[in-house]
Amino acid sequence: MIKKIAVLMAALTAVFSVSCSDNAGTSAASSQTPLNGAGASFPAPVYQSWAYTYTQAGKGKINYQSLGSGAGINQIKAGTIDFAGSDNPLTLKEQTENHLIQFPMLTGGVVLIVNIPGVPANSLRLSREALADIFLGKITNWNHEKIQKDNPSIKLPDLPVTVVHRADASGTTFIFTNYLSKISKEWNERAGFGSSVEWPAGIGGQKNPGVCNNVAKIKGSIGYTEYTYAVEAKLSTVILENQTGNFVAPSQKTFQASSANADWANAEGFYMILTDQPGEDTWPITGITYILMRSDCPESQKKALVQYFNWCFSSDAGAIASKLHYVPIPENVVKLIQEKYLK
Repeated sequence: MIKKIAVLMAALTAVFSVSCSDNAGTSAASSQTPLNGAGASFPAPVYQSWAYTYTQAGKGKINYQSLGSGAGINQIKAGTIDFAGSDNPLTLKEQTENHLIQFPMLTGGVVLIVNIPGVPANSLRLSREALADIFLGKITNWNHEKIQKDNPSIKLPDLPVTVVHRADASGTTFIFTNYLSKISKEWNERAGFGSSVEWPAGIGGQKNPGVCNNVAKIKGSIGYTEYTYAVEAKLSTVILENQTGNFVAPSQKTFQASSANADWANAEGFYMILTDQPGEDTWPITGITYILMRSDCPESQKKALVQYFNWCFSSDAGAIASKLHYVPIPENVVKLIQEKYLK
């Protein structure tokens, strides 16, 4: 199924090599100005579907390549693309220094996926402590007492744990390691958080599909990915303990609960992190994916970008996102973004 996603995304991607800087002299109408984007794989299923739908409707020509948040940030800073997708938000200072603007586009969940023979799908529970200890390399077998105590009705196998993490600079990694840093002092001191870290244990996979493929192949493995990739690959997801001590399953409802109290009006540069939020129904590893654009983009490109992203915030585009298990940004936040950047 992961191969199917990759093939579909490749098929949907029309290759345009036009950048902001290359189009300074163009006078083409916004609907005919190609837009070239790249970056986060976290929202790529939606961005690829949006690009295809928008282009097929004759509204404009859109390209989005799933290269990872780190690559997207580097390319938008260099001005070689028109917009970037990133799950690793930049501070207002970073935005200003690099002539960028940033706004949120979607909310989604980073989930844990496992391949443990004999364990019913989507039934394994992991406490905050057990999760951190697994990725620290301190829990090395699935029948460890810290896991067994939260799964009394499951006979856990005497099977080694194989941790699978991202090998590339990744916004999904930023979200996941940010969470681990909040729930584990030892993790924060040893590895910290960012788009890439020194992993205490495990093997790497390229982008979300690479992690999913490794977990699907390796018995006893555990990895992290965006929820849509887990669903499409039919991989078993983990029920996690949240800040209140409740064990919750990943869903659009629990992702949305994480952002219920987000204070976007006072978030400088729309900088927000939603990991480990309070609430009984809150999914603990919820992430926001952002769009980055250049503030010094030529007028023709800016017009095309404004037209496109206003469409992305429409109900039609929102329905596509919801079908793919993402949560659209609330209308009041969309209005803030439109008033500030999309007029």
